[in-house]
Amino acid sequence: MPRTRTYSPATVSERATRASEATVDLNRRTDNASFGAFAGSGRAPDLPNEHTMSTPLQRLQLTAATLVAMSCATNPATGKREFTLVSESQEIAMGQEGAQSVLRESAVVPDSALQRYVSGLGMSIARTTERPNVPWSFVVLDDPVVNAFALPGGPIFFTRGILTHMTSEAELVSVLGHEIGHVTARHSVRQMTNAQLAQVGLVAGAIVSPRIAQFGDLAQTGLQLLFLRFSRGDELQADELGFKYTLNNNYDVREMASMFRTLDRVSGDEGGRIPEWQSTHPNPDNRVANTENRIAALNRSLSGLRVGREDFLRHIEGLVFGENPRDGFFRNGVFHHPDLRFRIDFPSGWQTQNQTTQVVGVSSRKDAIMVLSLAKNGTPSQQLSQFLGQQGIIPGRTTAQPINGRPAAMGEFVAQTQEGALAGVVAFVSHNGATYRILGYTPSASAATWQSTFRTAILSFREETDASILDVKPNRVRLVQLPRAMTIVEFNDAYPSAIPVTLLAIINGVEETQTIPAATLVKRIVAE
Repeated sequence: MPRTRTYSPATVSERATRASEATVDLNRRTDNASFGAFAGSGRAPDLPNEHTMSTPLQRLQLTAATLVAMSCATNPATGKREFTLVSESQEIAMGQEGAQSVLRESAVVPDSALQRYVSGLGMSIARTTERPNVPWSFVVLDDPVVNAFALPGGPIFFTRGILTHMTSEAELVSVLGHEIGHVTARHSVRQMTNAQLAQVGLVAGAIVSPRIAQFGDLAQTGLQLLFLRFSRGDELQADELGFKYTLNNNYDVREMASMFRTLDRVSGDEGGRIPEWQSTHPNPDNRVANTENRIAALNRSLSGLRVGREDFLRHIEGLVFGENPRDGFFRNGVFHHPDLRFRIDFPSGWQTQNQTTQVVGVSSRKDAIMVLSLAKNGTPSQQLSQFLGQQGIIPGRTTAQPINGRPAAMGEFVAQTQEGALAGVVAFVSHNGATYRILGYTPSASAATWQSTFRTAILSFREETDASILDVKPNRVRLVQLPRAMTIVEFNDAYPSAIPVTLLAIINGVEETQTIPAATLVKRIVAE
């Protein structure tokens, strides 16, 4: 939970059991109070009935006629003719809508100079591509995850996490070029078209052959693997385009290989790389080899091309590294939020996560869940009444007793979902001008097991008074100019960091035993 945000829809990713799937549905259905109206019933559109489309042949004829009405378009990046069901205006509109959703869900790094720097580089690269006139935008998100992604028609996002793992402007430009390549080659459009065509094919096949209909889920799985292969091809093409854009803008493309090596080391440092055939991104080892092969094929000197190491490092100095504890953190099962000045005890042994819009805890058996989120304005009693008054909710006992001196209202409920009945406890608590919702629920058969646990956790909500928590500081990137040549291990001895030396080596793009020349700027991570 960030310091200052407008909260909007989010769902729990844990879906390992039917119970947890049911909790996700309830989280959506009961979220009207704080996350806005639930849009749509989720039911698929009705298919033509036997009176409007009486034979399989007629249905297939309609499908064929629809496809014939579509036209091919030239891919801007490749010059090839491609079948597409998405126009450029539709592509741009979807991208803009998606960007607004990202910005509602995620905070941006509050460093205007860094935002201008990344945006300026991105715009300068984009203007030299095959699609200079789409509405490009480049934003750095306040997210510790090492990531960058592109939306259809121009919006591109970087996380501060990936920036803190880079060591030069050329590395940044190479990743910018890669993400721009996804847009110039219209990869999102291709994936959407493939998905629509496949769905039409499955529906048509099921109409013609009941046997195909029996294996619909299996067929969908096969299609997902097919599109996974297409997506890897898109990633490789984006690498090729990124290489071209980097070189065309006079940046040293050898830094692209360095960036891929860093990504590979990050994956290994985090517990093992996903095999290439399971991933939508190619194995970084292969990307390094591909980049080196492209460099060798250039048959030209790369001396004089821009690297921009010092300029880049100066721009990211002071950037938060890793999770920001000011946005809330867990310690020994207790969630602390220094800026919002509260704490709450989650049940012992539960898996917990501080997400952008909510704090979630799931039981070890995944048969119970608790969600802490910000509610809309209104008194706790008003919020409780609105929650319990929703369709499908059967209210139980309610109370309006304060919780640790804070105005509060709490009630039991049963909710009917597609996965079955759920039972739970919900509370609304006012604290420092805001109202928080604490929701715990489980399949109704387990209600007796978890009701007291939910209540105990809810009643633990209180003001944070621990000075060490209230004064906690995030880790930040700081730069040191080496007074003499040394290894990263020797550097860490002289200038200790708050992260392991293995990770320190990764973010500086060096090996632990490698000697770094004197006067080199080196990153260290410190809590200030």
